[in-house]
Order: sequence, then C-alpha cells, then structure tokens
Amino acid sequence: MASKAEENAEGLKNMSISAFGPARATVNENPLSKEELHKMNEYFKATLYLCLGMIYLKENPLLREPLKPDHIKHRQLGHWGSDAGQSFTYIHMNRLIKKYDLDAIFISGPGHGAPAVLSNSYLEGVYSEVYPDKSEDVEGMRRFFKQFSFPGGIGSHATPETPGSLHEGGELGYSISHAFGTVFDHPNLISVTMVGDGEAETGPLATSWHSTKFLNPITDGAVLPVLHLNGYKINNPTILARISHKELECLFIGYGWTPYFVEGSDLPTMHQAMASTLERCILEIKEYQKQARESGKPFRPRWPMIVLRTPKGWTGPRKLGNHFLEGFWRSHQVPITNVVSNKSSLATLEEWMRTYKPDELFDESGALIPELKALAPTGLSRMSANPITNGGILRRKLHVPDFRTFAAEVKKGGVENLGSMALFATFLREVVRSNPHHFRVFGPDETESNKLGAVYDAGKKVWMGDYFDEDADGGNLAHSGRVMEILSEHTVEGWLEGYILSGRHGFLNSYEPFIHIIDSMVNQHCKWLEKCLEVEWRVKVASLNILLTATVWRQDHNGFTHQDPGFLDVVANKSPEVVRIYLPPDANCLLSVANHCLRSANYVNVIVADKQDHLQYLTMDQAIAHCTKGLGIWDWASNDSGTEPDVVMASCGDVPTLESLAATALLREYVPDLKIRFVNVVDLFKLIPEHEHPHGLSDRAYGAVFTDDRPIIFNFHSYPWLIHRLTYKRAGQHNLHVRGYKEKGNIDTPLELAIRNQTDRFSLAIDAIDRVPRLRNTAAAAREALLNQQIAVRNYAFHEGIDPEDLRTWVWPY
Repeated sequence: MASKAEENAEGLKNMSISAFGPARATVNENPLSKEELHKMNEYFKATLYLCLGMIYLKENPLLREPLKPDHIKHRQLGHWGSDAGQSFTYIHMNRLIKKYDLDAIFISGPGHGAPAVLSNSYLEGVYSEVYPDKSEDVEGMRRFFKQFSFPGGIGSHATPETPGSLHEGGELGYSISHAFGTVFDHPNLISVTMVGDGEAETGPLATSWHSTKFLNPITDGAVLPVLHLNGYKINNPTILARISHKELECLFIGYGWTPYFVEGSDLPTMHQAMASTLERCILEIKEYQKQARESGKPFRPRWPMIVLRTPKGWTGPRKLGNHFLEGFWRSHQVPITNVVSNKSSLATLEEWMRTYKPDELFDESGALIPELKALAPTGLSRMSANPITNGGILRRKLHVPDFRTFAAEVKKGGVENLGSMALFATFLREVVRSNPHHFRVFGPDETESNKLGAVYDAGKKVWMGDYFDEDADGGNLAHSGRVMEILSEHTVEGWLEGYILSGRHGFLNSYEPFIHIIDSMVNQHCKWLEKCLEVEWRVKVASLNILLTATVWRQDHNGFTHQDPGFLDVVANKSPEVVRIYLPPDANCLLSVANHCLRSANYVNVIVADKQDHLQYLTMDQAIAHCTKGLGIWDWASNDSGTEPDVVMASCGDVPTLESLAATALLREYVPDLKIRFVNVVDLFKLIPEHEHPHGLSDRAYGAVFTDDRPIIFNFHSYPWLIHRLTYKRAGQHNLHVRGYKEKGNIDTPLELAIRNQTDRFSLAIDAIDRVPRLRNTAAAAREALLNQQIAVRNYAFHEGIDPEDLRTWVWPY
C-alpha cells in the first residue's frame, strides 16, 4: 500500500492539473476594477443563460412564469460543455478590442459549442441586425432560442448562418490552420482561436502548431490560440488535460510558442487572471509586430498562446443526482436530458437557469441592460460583424494575365511533345506577380516536383525557420514569399481555406494519389459553400482551386501505392452547385481551364493534368472552343464526316486521350473502312443530364455527340464506374463501354500499366472490333494482329525495362 506521504504527493500532483479552485495563472495582476469585474461577470452570466435557453426553450424565454414542459423543446439538441470557456474568452477579448482598437475575429475550434458564439453575437446586437426577426426583446429572444437545432432553423454548430463565423468546427482539427490562413496578408488582424482539448488530439491540429514557421510579422497578422482544457471529450478524458503542467509547457515551448496558463473555476479570480493574461499576450503580439515593422527585419518570435483550464460545463451543477455533471463528460452535450418527462429534472433546470438572474440582466422589454450592453465593441469592431468573416465582401478581382499569350504552338494535332505543366507554370508565375498581396500558391512540398518551379521567379517559398548557406543554391526560400509549402496536406488545405474564406485567392497543387488525405476537408468546405448559397447575406468567395498532377498513369516509378485517381469520385458526390471537375488533354486546354477556374467564385474546382511531356492536340483557338463546350468531336481525328459512325472512341484525361488516339490510328490502319468518331471530354460534368447539373448536356446534345445506338469505347482517367454513374439513364447507356483504372499496378512501364488496366491502345482497338457487329468475323485477323503486338510490347518491357521506342515516340499519323 502507498504511504500517507505518497498519497499526499499524488493528490498535490493531481490538484496541479485540476480545473477547480481559485485561479492559477502565469500572469498574476488585477487589471479590473471592482465595477469592471462585476459587469464582466454579469455579461458572462447573460451569455450562459442564452446558451441554456438555446438548448432547452421554445417559450417563456426569460422565465417570467414558472417553467413548464410546454416551454421545452421536444428534442433538446446542442452542446453545453465548452460554452462557458469559449464565452469567457470572447468577453475578455471584447474588452481589449475596445481598449486597443483591435481588428479581431473569433474562431471556434469546438464549433459544436456554437451557443457561446451565437449568444455573444446576439448580445452585441449583430444577430438582430442580420436577422431582424430575432430582435433584442422578449419575442426576438424566444425566436432566437427556438430556432437553434430546430427544423427550419439553424444547426448546432458555428454554421454559415452564424455571423462572424468562417469555421464551422463540426469536423475537428482545422481551427489553427484556418486561423493562420485568415491572417496571412492581413497584417492588422488577430484571430483568437479556441482549440478544444479533444480537437488537439487530431493529427491535423497537432501539425498546424508549426504554422508560426511561416508567419511573417511584417506582412501578416497574428493568431492567438486559446487551448481550452476542459478535461473531457464525449465520454473520455483528454490527453493534454491529464499530463503534468511541466510536460504540457514543454510541449508548446517545443512547438515554438510561449504558453501562458489560466486555470481554475473561481469566477472573480479567473476574470482577473484572464484579463491580465490576455492583455499580456496582445501587447506581446503588438510589440513583436512593431519591432519587425519598424526595423524592416522579419523574424520568428515565440508567439504567445493561452492554456485555459476550466471545468467542462463550467457554472453548471457539480452533480445531478448521484452523478458528476460539471467538470465531467456528462456535461458535454445536453446536460439534463429528461426535463420534459421528469418534474424533478425540470425543477433542477429551472433552478439552475434562475441562478444566472435573467431578471437582473435583461430589462422589461427583454433587452440587455445598458450598462452591460456598453461592454461590447460597436460597429465593425464587433467580432461577429468583422467583414473578414464574410470574406466575399473583401474579395478583390484577381488580376489574371491573358492566358492566350502563353499558348503552345500547335501546327498539327498530336505530333509534338511539350510539358503542359511547365508551360502552365509560366502563366501561374504571372498570376503571382500580378497579385502580390492577395494570391498565394499552396502545396505539400511538391511545387518543384510538379514542374511549377517557374513561380519562384515571382514569389519564393515562405520560410521563417533558420537558413543554411546551401539554401541559396535553389532553395527558393524567403521571409516574404508567395508559395506556402509544408509536408502536411491538411495544413496547406486549411491555410488555403482560411485564406479564401477571408477574402483572398489561392491555388493548391498536389500529387494525385495523396490528395485523398484531405478528402474530408474538401467535403466540409463544399458543404460550407453550399450552405452559404442559402444565406442571403453571405457574399461569394473565390473558388478553391485544386490541381492534381503526378497522376496515376505516370506513377510507374513509384508503384502501386502512388496510383489512385479516386478523388474525383469524392468530389462528384458533392452538390452540383459547388463542384467542377476538368481533365484538360493538353497545354492549351490546361491554360483555358485554369484561367476560367481562377476567375470563378464559390466553387471547388478540380483540375487533373499530368506533369510529364505529352503530345499537344489543339491550337489555342481550338482549345478555347473545346473547353467552352466542355466536350466535343475532334474532326481531325475522326473519319465519319457526313456519315453514321460505326464506333465512337471517347477519352477523358491526357494519357487516356493519347491511348485512344493511338487506338483510333490502329483501327484506321487495320480496318480502313471503319467509320470512327473521336470525342474528347474536358468538363466531366457535361456527361450528366442538364436537369441534374448546371453544366449537364441535354439528351439531344448528348446524343448528337455520342449517338444513341453506336458502341462507345470510353477511355477514362479514373475508375470506370464513375462514367457509368454520370451517364445513368442516357440513351444508349447499354452501348457505353468504359475503360479506366482498375487497381492494377506496380513498377510498370507506362504502356504496361495501361495494358494491365485495359486502357492501352491495343485493348481499346480490340474492344472496338468486338463491339461493332459487322467486324466480329471480318476483322478477326486484325484483332489477332493487335493482340500479338500487345503481347510483344509486354515481353519487351519485362526484358528491357522500357516500352519500345516506336511506341514511346508515337505521333498521330494522319
């Protein structure tokens, strides 16, 4: 058994990480007068009363009559656990906004604690300005309460309907990266960011602490994280709340931050501790910025952050019956769950809500009393009114050079090789050069690898870490750059989303197979954009532009793990109102598509284009027409002019287009009388019926290109099933035969990889012969010859480790 001394030592150790008791803080000053302290605490109580009202009440908003079951929502939905800590931080930031005339926003990492954000927006008056029916009176408060987590109302998170929100906080892990995205190129902005201790356990959040290594104190604003240790997730303790104070401090010092602690539950001392600590952090931020800006010498400070340890469900009942509530996991969501059916629980809820004394906080009309109202900032200084959180208001037109001046010269289709990506990089370079303060390029350590290095002539990679002499030899690092790279897809995507949502423009490039790492982030961004379309006061933001390269068909050197084009399936699942997918077949089409995407708003645009050298097919004028249509017949590759085609050879994607053209040439060689129509698709959603997608073709237009009754051999960049899904119910669907990636890969040669997946020229030509009824017997010799060539090619690859030269250097022969 442990000795008494050992038990006492263990008790003291546990007490040091307890969320209860008088305040324990790094900064121990008392900046608030007795009157200020009283008013701030009363304001705090008002916000918490509103939080509970949102979760529970549909009638009797100020408890001016005894609480009855009829006043309670039938379904109580929402989260109480983090509300107090978030509101506590918000209120104390308000004091400093007024004192120092700060430009600040509030990002709720635990956005499920939306009642904290909503209550502050309501008390500031912003909510009633945006939604006049939610007025600052009894009836307005009733409507404000009822709409929360209620059919026809608003969701339980910091959704787009929430004034001042640009981060919903539903899926956890992105609050810090979003916050840094907002402050890049916003030198006066401070983004106060609540980080839940549950969220802090996610991989994306853990990496995003390194974002300070990319923050320039001259050109950028600052992020002030508040790590909220309330101790519990849904049903488990949180890791960071259960490690020693010293270990926690060392963790964040190691990340490069200066952590300031505010811990406890006693309201008077906690208010003083938070007031002094938050003010110390703000003054440090301003001093670092002043030092850098006056000297003109950027450096990387150890930026301040706050570790706020308070009980989960702070200010609620410590126990409910025999079970812990405040300071325990049971307070995470709805703290008292059976208030409609249990009179005792209803009485407990009423007693609890009355402890906040709403009759003293709100006047007879239901408005917050004037002396408390005066605590909040006014006008656009209110965090929930800051235009940065409705970034479309601030969005400036992107200066895009005339992409036609970067055109590849194409004298004849399919005879000259060129690096489409390298050419595109020269266009992107000029976009960077023309927009030095509101456009950035993002990527996970792949910009150079993706042949986009030309952008460094206009803007280097931001790097606030230490430098070595050898960095001058092609490192392309600078304190003030326009390219953002860290080997974390989550972090660069979060930066880009925050940058766009706060009113700027950006572009992300990534290896195709590893974009899956951010499937869910893109999914959440799509949902945000779609919901914004339903919120009339939200102004459209710049599109999220994603370039996928190092594609599946040229990942033969890396092998099977690097071969996955399935991101397109993820994007295709999203609302037609907000997603677009483009697969340009050559450089001029890539330029045309990119120009369109960079100028667009409120979309997620996905462009797929390989980075290696490829055949070029269309002049710039032809490319513009082709991309404008989204798909079309290539007359120069067809021989069915004025007649019915026997077969339609269709392609989507640069490498599949090459193989389809080569298959077409083989068919014309071996079956000269075969009438072939060649179709290329650049806008994937053109395949969808017009009533299901804004880009979709009418049935008549679709049939005019693909026919209703002829076999279609469709060679697709990604998994073949997606094309069948998009063309579901199209006339002639039974004639559509799609070839694409089928999870067959290894360290193959390019053509061998295509053969393994039946997307090669020989397989396609054989497929066409098999599908044209009149050729089943008459073209048997041609089919046999093609099969023999395919076998010879594979044998050559196995022996020589490379495809035959005549196939590697193939050009369009007609």
